[in-house]
Amino acid sequence: MTDTQTAPATDDEGDRATFAALGLPPEILRALDDVGYETPSAIQAETIPLLLEGRDIIGLAQTGTGKTAAFALPVLSAIDVARREPQALVLTPTRELAVQVCEAFERYAAHLGGVHVLPIYGGQGYGVQLSALRRGVHVVVGTPGRIMDHLAKGTLDLSGLTHVVLDEADEMLRMGFAEDVDEILQQTPAEKQVALFSATMPRQIRAISQQHLREPAEVTVRASTTTAPSITQRALMVSYQQKLEALTRVLEVEPFEAAIVFTRTRNETETVAERLRARGYAATAISGDVAQPQREKTIEQLRSGDLDVLVATDVAARGLDVERISHVINYDLPIDTESYVHRIGRTGRAGRTGDAISFVTPRERRMLSAIEKATRGTVEIMPMPSAGEVNATRLTRFDDAITAALGETERIERFREIIAHYVAHHDAQQEDVAAALAVVAQGETPLLLDAEADRALQAPKERARDRDRDAGGDRPERGSRRGPSDATTYRLAVGSKRGVEPRQIVGALANEGGLGRDDFGRITIRYDFTLVELPELSPGQLERLSQTRILGVPIDIRVDTGRRERDERGPRRDRDDRAPRRERDERTPRKPRHGRDR
Repeated sequence: MTDTQTAPATDDEGDRATFAALGLPPEILRALDDVGYETPSAIQAETIPLLLEGRDIIGLAQTGTGKTAAFALPVLSAIDVARREPQALVLTPTRELAVQVCEAFERYAAHLGGVHVLPIYGGQGYGVQLSALRRGVHVVVGTPGRIMDHLAKGTLDLSGLTHVVLDEADEMLRMGFAEDVDEILQQTPAEKQVALFSATMPRQIRAISQQHLREPAEVTVRASTTTAPSITQRALMVSYQQKLEALTRVLEVEPFEAAIVFTRTRNETETVAERLRARGYAATAISGDVAQPQREKTIEQLRSGDLDVLVATDVAARGLDVERISHVINYDLPIDTESYVHRIGRTGRAGRTGDAISFVTPRERRMLSAIEKATRGTVEIMPMPSAGEVNATRLTRFDDAITAALGETERIERFREIIAHYVAHHDAQQEDVAAALAVVAQGETPLLLDAEADRALQAPKERARDRDRDAGGDRPERGSRRGPSDATTYRLAVGSKRGVEPRQIVGALANEGGLGRDDFGRITIRYDFTLVELPELSPGQLERLSQTRILGVPIDIRVDTGRRERDERGPRRDRDDRAPRRERDERTPRKPRHGRDR
């Protein structure tokens, strides 16, 4: 029997319970306080109590609803640190998600004392994983193919598991991991708690839940994700180190009246506000720790115009309604899409237009996609304001300041006398003296940026993008399905006679080679081999892929030469991975043998 309940997101975040009220241990609450989590999202509020009770659950929720914490916090609450063996297994479809989930576990376990979490995925050397397993780990987060490899080698023992989590289960099935997931679950103890999270509930997911879950509670989160049409949403792709520079440039070039800058933690609010004040902005910080009288005073300053920039956490800004707020800037992206909607709703009020600008690091591209999907809108990618744009704005303001000063005739007359005296005694031109006075008034901070300021920002951005791709980081933004414009055709030594399908090829190459779904162009499956259009692969990617097997066959990947081997006789089947996704997904899927990510 399945208990079904729907958890609609509340219109006011204040209606939610606190993390403390959910029954989590003090050590985990301390960790949540450290990372700045103040109220649980809808999926967290509904699933954490059920998991703490020991119930199996099915959580139907989109990416970006905070489901990682929804399963990680209860799992960590049950870990016995004295037992140096895997007690929890989390299966994820991709290596990047495995890394993200692992990092989240480590943050939440900061005060538990000796909890060891190990990511296991293709592309990472076996030696690192084997050494960690020998030392003893409590939580294993991995992709199905590599977990299967360790089980086959006898290097991973699942007999002590008490918890299993299937994260993004529908995505795992789409990538061809159905049989692997089923086989892994067969090798886990009968007495365990299982949590399955999925954005959708296709037939195969329902079958897995009926076979491996015991009377699960089914929680469906229907987030309130309506954004006002009067709010323009934009995103700026930055590295973490560039955020402060990006913030000051945005504030310089954007014609804003008042702005709220959202950060994830209390400490960050103080740091950002202090740095903005040092750069001449009327800025202050508020968080959940600020006493109510001080909070009311700060909000009144924002209303009156004595304050232009408020740096805040989600909870501190709850219920804030100030018509002057023209801009909301997400210095840190929120942990769920619902919080994003609440944040940007602080602008565009009372019939006004508003602007919402989010800073997105390379690792947060998935969250940006989730925001677009949940809000059914488009977040326009904006460039970093250039030094030229900043300089143009500064010169305009400088001109305005001179014009305003010229209106103060009495003070101007006094300075004329001072300048005339200086010119008479120092043999200087009046224009030079005026320029020198401007230098004195400006102080040590230069009025204009030089071109080097842009180059200094560009280099880290490009390095971050290259590192992200080499390390198999977040998927690129979804766009055209035409594949890379400078595609190279690669030949794989596995074809239709083995029953290979495009999704298995995508799953294996993406996980091992650090590729995104949109890196794939045409996939042509022949009898004995397959041709795949990809961006030109680096030597490191080719080395990792050289060890890859699909359906147990070494793929022997190499650049296709177009020789006679492409005209081999025999049955052939051509597949174009650019065919519409709906057409592929809605037909009856062929049951894959193995979709390894080795």
